[in-house]
Amino acid sequence: MAIPSIAQVRKALIARPGKPFDLSARDTADRSLFPDKAEAETSLRKDAAVINELKDMLYAEGKRGLIVVLQGMDTSGKSGTIKAVFSETTPLGMEVKAFKVPSSEELARDYLWRVHNAVPRRGHVGIFDRSHYEDVLVVRVRGFAPLEAVEQRYAQINAFEKHLCENGYTVVKFMLNIGHAEQGVRLKERLMEPHKLWKFNPGDLDDREHWPDFMNAYQIAVERCSTRHAPWYVIPADSRSRRNAMIARIVRGALEDMDLAWKDPGLDPGSYTI
Repeated sequence: MAIPSIAQVRKALIARPGKPFDLSARDTADRSLFPDKAEAETSLRKDAAVINELKDMLYAEGKRGLIVVLQGMDTSGKSGTIKAVFSETTPLGMEVKAFKVPSSEELARDYLWRVHNAVPRRGHVGIFDRSHYEDVLVVRVRGFAPLEAVEQRYAQINAFEKHLCENGYTVVKFMLNIGHAEQGVRLKERLMEPHKLWKFNPGDLDDREHWPDFMNAYQIAVERCSTRHAPWYVIPADSRSRRNAMIARIVRGALEDMDLAWKDPGLDPGSYTI
């Protein structure tokens, strides 16, 4: 089977803007795009190399930016995705921001302040490990803000992302959709394998107890905030290799859609003697 085109991957995984969305109908172990694991790994390697070249073009142009949003339950593979999809990417022009529990400095401002503050410079690729969506996910589930305030945030987030897109940024959002059983396997791995133990957080078990509530929160966020300017892609995340390959296809497509070219500095090479 041939590697699926970028268009095929997008069509299969997008939460269609303005249309009803059912998260429970998305198979977390879906392998239809990449039935063969080796083929997924081959696709990833090819796309990672192209992503690096396109990133350099974006940096040289210096006029636009790309924001990659990664959201998912614990162990869904946000850091693993960054490591794999950008494995061939040099650090120049790359910015990664992991959003953790807000600091007192951040809590003293509106909830989008820390996110806007992390928007990459033009010419850069910015990767958000978690994002502003924490304020309609964990905040909703844990009741850290009144429900009326949370309800207002979906429209505010859409407006914020539209503002970014109208000012030279492309925003692509990925929900890493891991199954409850697979998460249990990975949490056990963190406890049993020394090189993964540092990742284990007892709080992850608390969130696991609220799984249905989190799935409902994701359902609402994806349905309300998948827009034409910043769509959501729901990625089956039970298979690491396939997850990485699918995201790499879409990231590559986002960069290719920019129609990038090497910047012309207006120099005549023939006029210089070296």
